[in-house]
Amino acid sequence: MMTSPRSRQNRSLFIIAFLVVLLTALACSRSVAQGDPSWQAPEQGAGGSGSLPLVAGSSATRTPFRPATRLPGTPIFTPTPDELHSLPAQRTDPERNVVQPNDTLGIIAQRYGISMDELISSNHLRNPDVLEVGQVLTVPVAIPQGIGPAFKIIPDSELVYGPASTNFDIAAFVQSQRGYLAQYSEEVDGKTISGAQVVERVAQDYSVNPRLLLAVLQYQSQWLTKTDIGQGKIDYPMGVRQEYRKGLYHQLAWAANNLNRGYYVWKVGGTATWLLGDGSLVSIDPTINAGTAGVQAMFAGLYGRADWENAVAENGLFATYNSLFGYPFDLAVEPLVPGDVRQPLMQLPFEPGQDWAFTGGPHGGWDSGSAWAALDFAPPVDALGCVQSDLWDVAVADGLITRADNGAVIQDLDGDGFEQTGWVVLYMHVETRDRVRAGTFLKAGQRIGHPSCEGGEATGTHLHLARRYNGEWIPADQTLPFVLDGWVSRGTGTEYDGYLEKKGQKIEAYGGLSPENIIHR
Repeated sequence: MMTSPRSRQNRSLFIIAFLVVLLTALACSRSVAQGDPSWQAPEQGAGGSGSLPLVAGSSATRTPFRPATRLPGTPIFTPTPDELHSLPAQRTDPERNVVQPNDTLGIIAQRYGISMDELISSNHLRNPDVLEVGQVLTVPVAIPQGIGPAFKIIPDSELVYGPASTNFDIAAFVQSQRGYLAQYSEEVDGKTISGAQVVERVAQDYSVNPRLLLAVLQYQSQWLTKTDIGQGKIDYPMGVRQEYRKGLYHQLAWAANNLNRGYYVWKVGGTATWLLGDGSLVSIDPTINAGTAGVQAMFAGLYGRADWENAVAENGLFATYNSLFGYPFDLAVEPLVPGDVRQPLMQLPFEPGQDWAFTGGPHGGWDSGSAWAALDFAPPVDALGCVQSDLWDVAVADGLITRADNGAVIQDLDGDGFEQTGWVVLYMHVETRDRVRAGTFLKAGQRIGHPSCEGGEATGTHLHLARRYNGEWIPADQTLPFVLDGWVSRGTGTEYDGYLEKKGQKIEAYGGLSPENIIHR
């Protein structure tokens, strides 16, 4: 059929107008994802960059994150590769490792990026389950077998429990999928909770995005969309077939811990290789981002080379995530931790006139996989171990208590009611007795509760203190070190070892009570 010149002209104008609208929408999409004031740090105030003026009992000062709007038919482009990351040099000679307390062969193999079989063979170990403290092991050189994929799976902000998760209703989403997870319940710490609540608890504790946990669960066992699940996938939905990890909670906790491990190790340039489930070693492509590194690391613990490459490629977890939640990079919050962020003023977490012990330098914020975001302090007690103390943990800064259960107290320093945004402080091992309640606004120095062993693993009464910003665990000893009453945290490269320094004074962490580790306000 012929068209008139005016018709052709009108069609051309329509196409041009459509392209202008499309490009404008895309530009707005990127602007919202990067500069939405619902998550962006405000101008510096009395509390430092990233803080807001706080009023006791004030209501939320921010609104939940709103993702970019993607028009139907908008093309999806592969994210730009990161700039080359600086990777540690590969070892060229065997090393000697002295076995430390709590070491296992698996821990040592993971530390050096080699298989347990190589470690056993090189040391002629007859019983690899028995190691002695002080035993010297030869660690052979591992040779990587090729390089891993450069495909970027998720942005960093989709790995952490950050701003983009503030408007995500886990329970409603799980119910909408009508799968096994929607009818599942489990007993955790003596309470029966739903499948959605299990996901929420793991997301909050480990600070890992619940969308990512759900996508991994779906990829591994289809719990979201299927109701007929085999017993093996009911007991071990992540595929980690260890008796003590049976059940959804333990399986998701394993996944969250290993997602964190890959994310934070990559951010500090701590590894250049992944050790896969079949014992093979793969060099990491230096252009991936930390979020992708977290996913690659988690799947490395589950699969051999072929299955691992499938899981971290475009048709693997990415496709599952995309089918559930849409294109993950539309949800990107970048930068997650802006370069000009500063820690708000903080004080030591105990009352004046009391001597406490600095018992733990930089170590995992939550479990072994997260950043070394935590410091430990212990009250003087008359006996070793988990004994009751009447001394008080106190708030290190002004802020709103958003959670207080299972030994953990979460304080939101910007007061918006979202622990996924801005500065957040974790106080761990806080006794149930006299513990502050959620919804309470505390000023710096006001009482939180008593130190104890409640929540997590603890061998003695103490307080575990850690920080997050926009959901990311902030290391206690790097570019944003912990500063408490002017005491600056320094690490040594060994977990739990470190110092507090102030005006030429230095206090070294020690796992007990001694004159050398006493600190007071």
